[in-house]
Amino acid sequence: MNALLGNKRDLKLSHDITLIGIMSVLAACGLIYEYLLSHYAGRVIGAVDSAIYSMIGIMIVSMGIGAFAAKLIKDPFTGFTVLELLIGFFGATSILIVAGIISLSYSLPQQLQEIYGLHSSITTDGGIIQLLQRFVYYTPFICGFFLGVMIGMEIPLIARIREIIYERHLTHNTGTIYGADYIGAGVGAAIWVIFCLKQPIIVSAVGTASVNIFIGFIFLFRYQKYLNRPKLLFLAHVGLTILLITIGFFSTTITEGMGSSFFKDKVVYTKITPYQHLTLTERKVGKGIQPITSLYINGRLQFSSNDEIIYHNYLTHPALLSSARQDNVLVIGGGDGMAVREILKWNPNSVTLVDLDPSMLELFSGKDQNAPKKVNEILLKLNGSAFLDPRVKTVAADAFLEVEKMISNQQLFDAIIVDLPDPSHPDLNKLYSNYFYTRLKALMNGDGAIAIQSTSPYHAKKAFISIGRTLADAGFITDQYHANVPTFGEWGWTIGTVHGIDARTRINNINKLPIENTWISIEQIKTAFTFSQDFYNSAKDIRVNELGSHILYRYHHNAWSLQNGAFLVD
Repeated sequence: MNALLGNKRDLKLSHDITLIGIMSVLAACGLIYEYLLSHYAGRVIGAVDSAIYSMIGIMIVSMGIGAFAAKLIKDPFTGFTVLELLIGFFGATSILIVAGIISLSYSLPQQLQEIYGLHSSITTDGGIIQLLQRFVYYTPFICGFFLGVMIGMEIPLIARIREIIYERHLTHNTGTIYGADYIGAGVGAAIWVIFCLKQPIIVSAVGTASVNIFIGFIFLFRYQKYLNRPKLLFLAHVGLTILLITIGFFSTTITEGMGSSFFKDKVVYTKITPYQHLTLTERKVGKGIQPITSLYINGRLQFSSNDEIIYHNYLTHPALLSSARQDNVLVIGGGDGMAVREILKWNPNSVTLVDLDPSMLELFSGKDQNAPKKVNEILLKLNGSAFLDPRVKTVAADAFLEVEKMISNQQLFDAIIVDLPDPSHPDLNKLYSNYFYTRLKALMNGDGAIAIQSTSPYHAKKAFISIGRTLADAGFITDQYHANVPTFGEWGWTIGTVHGIDARTRINNINKLPIENTWISIEQIKTAFTFSQDFYNSAKDIRVNELGSHILYRYHHNAWSLQNGAFLVD
């Protein structure tokens, strides 16, 4: 009798290990799916914060709906097996579905022009096309909703299965299942950070779906006596496995093809890093004319070779001109090396550049082993092989932390150039704060100058002025200037000095640039400081961006939302 009871206990323990283990693994998969769609929505749609937080919220709500809907499934064993099939299929293909629909919305207008022989001046993005283009930005959230509903069904079904196995109501059943779920989710988060972020997104999706199918196979073999039509379910699992292998094998080709349709120009190289998605495009403009090379980060244009010289000249030369010396220069951001290219014209002793993404630095140093030789040659020509100059030191690190190290080491610089992306994400907001500018001030010689990329004074006026006010709040004598960069439109920069007279006055007292062979002239620099008479009338109402306030992020977000629509924030 005792032996019989012991066998029953061992059997139930075996079932518990299987079911609770399955729940933990599925929770990890569920969290990865959540991050996958959030991450992809943020990169493709561009409204990074809105997309990510909206996706997480939608999936949490839909999981709750799924938990309620699970009671509609009469047979929990068969239902659970079919559910894992559906999750595996939808999890692997959702990224392809989203990419395919977005790709169609981008390519369809051009296809219509070609089919009907329309002149390029005639647009084909009205009516139904415009509706399609607006709809596609909701597709990641629609996919997230349906996937969330299915994931939400897993916990109630596992709970019911445990009680059927035990043949009684389990007092602590819910707590046990949720405990396994929370632990599994934590493991999933770690897997996402450590592994998934380093892989192409479709590879992560297929890999996670494969785990779902593997779990399905385990459940199928373990509980086949409880299942309806186990042979049919087995064949379905085999079929889905073959599909996943096929998708995995052709994933790179598929996603690159779809990704290429997002851009008007030919994609010559794309690279996914743990921090961002880099895409290089090329546009041929005529015989004997150098093709136009453009860099996109997460789908957003960073530079075009036809006019980047305008931006980088205005970014660098006013600050260097305002500095008493140009011996040691610090660059924050600017991983493409073009700001360094301009700085080297001043013959400095050293240039130190700090950029977050080592892959970016590798690419623009011509050292990316995966990049075509032609791409490496083009990029080195664009930045003048700046990173290969022995005077240039590159540091792959978070500038917020690296600056503190520099202060501890008592480093000082004659000029500082801050070439960061717009403050379109809360994580970037800290690098535009008065605290960070105060720390940069500690790195600057008293007769030096700082210049900061400051977004568009036309499209994001409040954000532009806020950067100027924030730099002034950090103790700099501040001014701002602007110029037209055709690719971006009207663009602006903020300049500051620590002691003595302001940068604008210093520049006005100079009649000639001390360097040769540069695109910009002293007259261009001087006129760039002129704004309309009423431009700063509301400046006193615009807040300083303090660390943790996210005020600059909100200014920028609101401005570009008005320009581009809620789901097209730059």
